[in-house]
Amino acid sequence: MDVLGGNRRHRWVPSRVGAGAWRRGPAFDSRRWRAAHTAALASPWWRGVLAALCGALPALAFPAPSWWWFAYVALVPWLLLTRSAPTGRRAALDGWLGGLGFMVAVHHWLLPSLHVFTLVIAALLGLLWAPWGWLVRHLLGGAPSPGRAGAALLVLPSGWLMVELVRSWEGLGGPWGLLGSSQWQVEPALRLASVGGVWLVSALVVAVNTGVAALAASRAARVPALAGLVAVAAATSAAWTWSPRPDPAGHVRVAVVQPGVMNGVGAADQRFAREEQLTRSLAGRDLDLVVWGESSVAHDLAGRPDLAERITALSRRVDADILVNVDARRSDRPGIFKSTVLVGPEGPTGDRYDKMRLVPFGEYVPARSLLGWATSVGKAAGEDRRRGERPVVMDVGQGLRVGPLVCFESAFPDMSRHLTREGAQVLLAQSATSTFQHSWAPEQHASLAAVRAAETGRPMVHATLTGVSAVHGPSGERVGKPLGTSASSTAEYDVPLATGTTAYVRYGDWPVHTALGVLALLCLAEGVRAYRFRRPAPEQPAPPARTAHGSPAHPGH
Repeated sequence: MDVLGGNRRHRWVPSRVGAGAWRRGPAFDSRRWRAAHTAALASPWWRGVLAALCGALPALAFPAPSWWWFAYVALVPWLLLTRSAPTGRRAALDGWLGGLGFMVAVHHWLLPSLHVFTLVIAALLGLLWAPWGWLVRHLLGGAPSPGRAGAALLVLPSGWLMVELVRSWEGLGGPWGLLGSSQWQVEPALRLASVGGVWLVSALVVAVNTGVAALAASRAARVPALAGLVAVAAATSAAWTWSPRPDPAGHVRVAVVQPGVMNGVGAADQRFAREEQLTRSLAGRDLDLVVWGESSVAHDLAGRPDLAERITALSRRVDADILVNVDARRSDRPGIFKSTVLVGPEGPTGDRYDKMRLVPFGEYVPARSLLGWATSVGKAAGEDRRRGERPVVMDVGQGLRVGPLVCFESAFPDMSRHLTREGAQVLLAQSATSTFQHSWAPEQHASLAAVRAAETGRPMVHATLTGVSAVHGPSGERVGKPLGTSASSTAEYDVPLATGTTAYVRYGDWPVHTALGVLALLCLAEGVRAYRFRRPAPEQPAPPARTAHGSPAHPGH
């Protein structure tokens, strides 16, 4: 209970003397609270910590918390903090520290493997958000005008897409944690992904956050902010209505074999024996394909014909082709490859896909001569894996065409799009996340299959050694029940097939190209404005001289 006492507000609290008794408690001074809050923001150290914490908030929208709804407001605290920066340089610093916090939060499960190197990588990648922070203050700082607020709804999502595009390069860690991927279980967002890929969903999420921040920033910005939010809702509704839906084209029966965690000496042989045992149990199930996880075979099949024959015997027993993944040194080529190999009732079919995009530090060390010390502080690769040369679409069983991907290649939108354009009817990802078994990583990885399926209009099977294994239909919908990280079992799925071409498969990464155009127009407009501001005013003609009486002087009089 509060009462006013002079110029201060006093708070009355229950007394310990007896029921119904009250005593005067410490006063709450709102002005003092605001002063303390302002002082905290003025401190560069406290402000930096706050920026990192605000940047980390969007990670809660991803699995395992999977608070997908939180993504639409998670950037607001970061936006409001950055717009309040006293200078553009400080806003860029807030952007950098927020980006660092975001990268650490989304990749925190790497800390046990890479240790302090995780923070180094996050700090380097966080620099990508420094220009974005400057843009936030430039457009939303102070009392933003309706024009600046309206521009922010286009420019800030475009700037965010540029950050996602640059850090999606394999050498910088790949497109893990793209903001649009957090919407993997939201049907309208998946429909948007079929139009413009995960990029369009990311732009939508940032636009909504920007609109909410603009509403809180200034009364003058409320009209364009509300108009922008209405436009986003209208665009989403239009995409929902206009975007073509996949045309059903029957089903195929696919089984996933997940052996579970195997540790210690002889783990590879134990894993193979368990996979063999589980596959035998699938006999008589009328399957079209059996899929094993990444690194399910630890020896090159050409060099170990005994293993090839055992898998061939399993294929005959279940009357279906088996897709395995070999992580071994090749007998026909130098180096270690991760290869998807198709084995049929007559033996290996010759269809082979060598993994093209490798995990930095996990499967190779970038610039090993410079960064090789990372192997001494974490679990970085002791020897670089070798890269494949091209994607492969394989023919399975009765004319079924599948497009294999290995591990985090399922995070790259362009790879699944290319396989679809090459005729893949089913996308397959073979993965192994046993190193991060008790973290958010397995569920985050499995969720990517939903986004890739929605983008391409093709079902996707995500098969792992230790979970989470899952299947998603052509619209991104979940098919059947996933196998969790505690399962050592098999699962059979009636996978729906589809025909037709999504807008994303046809037109590609057009949201990214549009974002580039928006930023180019911004640079042009700012350049013109700066030129006009700095251009000296034209000289005015001097007025004619006047006589002592105030009239113009005329020569000759």
